[in-house]
Amino acid sequence: MDQAVLEHLSSQDYLDTLLPRKISDQFFEALYGDATDGAYDIRLEFISAHAKRIVLAFNLIQRPGKCLVCNLTYGLPNVFFRHPLINIKGIIKKIEEMGVKIKKWQLGDTQENSKSLHVIPFFLDLE
Repeated sequence: MDQAVLEHLSSQDYLDTLLPRKISDQFFEALYGDATDGAYDIRLEFISAHAKRIVLAFNLIQRPGKCLVCNLTYGLPNVFFRHPLINIKGIIKKIEEMGVKIKKWQLGDTQENSKSLHVIPFFLDLE
């Protein structure tokens, strides 16, 4: 993978264009009817890149006064897989527009890194 592409892909500013911060509120508005009922913000993070795989993560960051542990985050990979606001296929398309050839992708199981941060790994296998 080209170094310039890797630097761009790993920048938080670029990742925030793939999954804008406003998506969290829109996600909870669609899910609960009120964005303030959401217990976490969703943010895309770069983890690593190798010749055959890029690893990103959907970070679920607890909102002040909310309980992340009390929410059902373990079923979220299945929800994210097909939710139109998260739009994984759109994220893939935008990454491919940078010249990255993605053979397949998958979401890992939710990991509880702490009481205030849960992480859903996002694996992109390259051609």
